[in-house]
Amino acid sequence: MLTIQAPAKINLTLEALNKRPDGYHNIRSIIQSVDLCDMLTFESSQRLIIESNLPEWSAEKSLILRTIQLVHKKCRMSPGIAIKLLKRIPMVAGLGGDSSNAAATLKGLNEIWQLNMSKEKLLGLAAELGSDVPFFLDGGTALMEGRGENITPLLKIPETWFVVMVPDIPRPANKTARLYAGLQANHYTDGQITEHFMWEIREGKPLRPELLFNTFENVAFEQYAGLGVYRDHILKIGAANVHLAGSGPALFSLVKNKAEGEELVAKLKSPHLDLHLVKTMVNMGNGE
Repeated sequence: MLTIQAPAKINLTLEALNKRPDGYHNIRSIIQSVDLCDMLTFESSQRLIIESNLPEWSAEKSLILRTIQLVHKKCRMSPGIAIKLLKRIPMVAGLGGDSSNAAATLKGLNEIWQLNMSKEKLLGLAAELGSDVPFFLDGGTALMEGRGENITPLLKIPETWFVVMVPDIPRPANKTARLYAGLQANHYTDGQITEHFMWEIREGKPLRPELLFNTFENVAFEQYAGLGVYRDHILKIGAANVHLAGSGPALFSLVKNKAEGEELVAKLKSPHLDLHLVKTMVNMGNGE
């Protein structure tokens, strides 16, 4: 039996540089894994079994199944494996849960099936599965470029706490594609926001709210009905800052320490807000 953590992520910066001829966008983003994690347990099996603790989660719609199918095709392995998913990361929220599950599945299959795939091979398969998946093979703090497949590890930032807030609002179908489609030329930036952030990381400076940037904030509050109301409410309740997480609709607030985060969570407690106090994570923390 093998158990692997699959952490959520937060985009600390997310710049769209331009639109590519293939329809994707070139981006520049600093991405950070946090200690809100799904857990995947792998066991050898003659059959393909994928189970989750959440009834609303569907294996057929997940990257876990696509990952198994891809590795089976590339490596000509029997698709037999038993995977149990303990789902903690909110679904379809901009926190990267499905991509993180895919990366964890790649690593799990590589070990359980004794494939001995190199890091380069794993990265190639990860890129086929989705733009965020290569990042989750290692996690930590990284620069993401291209359409998201080019990953450069960065120095870890000092331990930082966030309150992640997922409002109970509808998610549009193909939400990330819709947000990219909504970007206008004046929403593109030249990558210097991310460059300045990296300079601060190299200097070992603590994370400051004014450094955070997400170009999707230009369009997300129009795409998600009610998201702006939640943002304004969270600010009114006492959050010092509120930012969009990835493609949303999750929001997050940078807090000074764990105690301040606990205080904010207590103020915001509501049946319509899924709240998580999280901190930065250096690596995957895999274990058996």
